[in-house]
Amino acid sequence: MPRAETSPFSRLDAVASATPGRLYARFGEQDITCGELSAWADRIARALVGAGLRPGAHVAVMMANRPLSLALIFGIARARMVWVPVNTRQQGTSLRYILEHCGPALVIADEALVPAITEARAELPGTRILALRSDGNHLDLPGDPETAALPQPPVSSDTFAIMYTSGTTGQPKGVCVTHRMFDFAARAVSMAADIGDGAVLFVWEPLFHIGGSQLLLLPLVYDLHLHMVPGFSASRFWDQVRESAATHIHYLGGILQILLRQPESPRDRDHQVRVAWGGGCVRDDWEAFERRFGVDIRECYGMTEASSMTTVNVGGPVGSVGRPVPWLHVELLDSDGRPVPAGERGEIVVSEYEQGALFEGYLDDPVATARALRGGRLFTGDAGSFDAAGNLIFHGRLNDSVRHRGENISAWEIEHVAVLHPAVAEAAMIGVKADIGEQDIKLFVVLRPGQSVAAAELCAWLAERLGRFRTPRYIAFVDGFPKTPSERIRKGLLPRDVADSWDRENPMERALVQSA
Repeated sequence: MPRAETSPFSRLDAVASATPGRLYARFGEQDITCGELSAWADRIARALVGAGLRPGAHVAVMMANRPLSLALIFGIARARMVWVPVNTRQQGTSLRYILEHCGPALVIADEALVPAITEARAELPGTRILALRSDGNHLDLPGDPETAALPQPPVSSDTFAIMYTSGTTGQPKGVCVTHRMFDFAARAVSMAADIGDGAVLFVWEPLFHIGGSQLLLLPLVYDLHLHMVPGFSASRFWDQVRESAATHIHYLGGILQILLRQPESPRDRDHQVRVAWGGGCVRDDWEAFERRFGVDIRECYGMTEASSMTTVNVGGPVGSVGRPVPWLHVELLDSDGRPVPAGERGEIVVSEYEQGALFEGYLDDPVATARALRGGRLFTGDAGSFDAAGNLIFHGRLNDSVRHRGENISAWEIEHVAVLHPAVAEAAMIGVKADIGEQDIKLFVVLRPGQSVAAAELCAWLAERLGRFRTPRYIAFVDGFPKTPSERIRKGLLPRDVADSWDRENPMERALVQSA
């Protein structure tokens, strides 16, 4: 029988043994070396075992980023248990579902978040809930960690984490992520962002998102360190980046838009950042960001189910998400499962060249697993097209489109153009019943503070950029959107009647809609 491959998280021990003083991360004024992190993780692992938890036990962690977060993740891995990161903004029904569904032996939460857990009224028989003070750096668990014997080190095929999807249309799904999948995720980041020795990775994203946690292995592969901050701050972002001497930053599309809308400064290029990598950057923001801040944008596409990153754009055309990473294969299929020609849209379907790059299923959800994994391939539910050179263009969710006069119109495309208007903060598109034909487009808009725009003016602006057939018929201004804890708009809760809307076809029948 072949020997099982050791978990990539075990590299911490080797690095700590060889170079204990090597800097792993900096959080505020606190430096965390590889040696310190290794010893800290060992104490946590022994505390978990000493408290009676067994290998494979689920440990739910609901806490904001701080040094202890790092030690907890490595400690859970070392104890061969399963980390269940919980978004700190979860509450109510969603939080109850996640906690009951994952069946944790232990819940570790910031003290300030324990009331949310209590109010969710999750039924957790036999589960301990451990509250942590904001300045707490150890786990106060029963048992004797000094005498606790650790199990055999984890292997790559072990489940490392259960990471829950946002659940915009249904209950969240728990993606079972192996140790090996995190290794693929780290390799993809190093490829996308051209990372090597001496880099400083600015970490603003919470570790409960894979965009933040996929960086955890990189200080063990390269002589670099993470510079961690409590969260994203638009007003302080570039000052924090300068102080950290960061060379790389990760983004989600909205982050770049927010930074671009900050007042211009003579210091916009006074930093050491070479590369920004991430997903969701539209063409206009891409080019504007590179011009203003002097940073190379590397747009990517991926899903947690496929080790976070599937394609990366390194030197490809603006507007593309690039080409597949070497361990994954991408094809685009029509509704009958046939490949589509270059330039035409199809569902993005991913398969693996290297075993273990795709997840094996959702936790206790065989129906969703069977829907996503078919014949060894991951059917993403996303739409894409290939250009003539084989670069992938992302077009949003297949089920997030409107059938209008014979054309499928992607909500993603409409929304990403709408938020380029200087008065628009957020936008969401849905389909509504048409007078004639299939569906008409209704666009919900949240305006930026202190801004106003007439619906007719916004409609004309959109028509110039989208063409008339993709321009919304209805526009409704709202104060905000119902969202998941990971900030995705819950479109199923948006009203589909048009009584609240300005109508492009009958503009005089409704009052002018605008907001300040």
